Amino acid sequence: MPLEKEFAALRLELSVKAKNGLDFIAAAGLVWAAIALVWAGPGSPTHKGFVTFFVGALTLPLAWGFSKVFRTTWALPHNPLQPLGLWLNFAQLFYFPFLIFIYGSHPAYFIMTYGIITGAHFFPYAWFYDAPPFAVMAGVISVGCLFIGLRTAATAPYWVPVFLVGALLVLGAWLFRSYRQHQKAALLPMAN
Repeated sequence: MPLEKEFAALRLELSVKAKNGLDFIAAAGLVWAAIALVWAGPGSPTHKGFVTFFVGALTLPLAWGFSKVFRTTWALPHNPLQPLGLWLNFAQLFYFPFLIFIYGSHPAYFIMTYGIITGAHFFPYAWFYDAPPFAVMAGVISVGCLFIGLRTAATAPYWVPVFLVGALLVLGAWLFRSYRQHQKAALLPMAN
């Protein structure tokens, strides 16, 4: 089917040029490491949640910096699927009213909720980049944050961001492997 092949080619280009979003994964790993330090330190969950909002805002500028290091492409004007990546990223903002509710009513569960949202928002990128690691890790991160958060919220909530850092390292390595496979596949048509 020609349309199916066109979609596959567009997704392959996105995967290779954007390197499966590794710049965002690296940025998120650093941000979640900083969040782990916030939650390991002194202070109330309300204060830590407030600081977490500001630390989380560093993700986009850090991703931009990593895009220069990794030489990823953010804009592919000829690729009609490219704007979808930005929309998928913004989609997680619609979960923030729930996050704000948790912050105001159950601040000890704020970091768990933030982690669940972070993990869940990866799921559509499995289709976008044709990268199944996003789908698998979306479930692992969401369920892992729930499991850890329910058990440690009162005594050691920093385990949620520590878990996320580890999960993001796994996801990053897995996505790099997927990127290399896509990179080889993108070169095949040129060789023929």
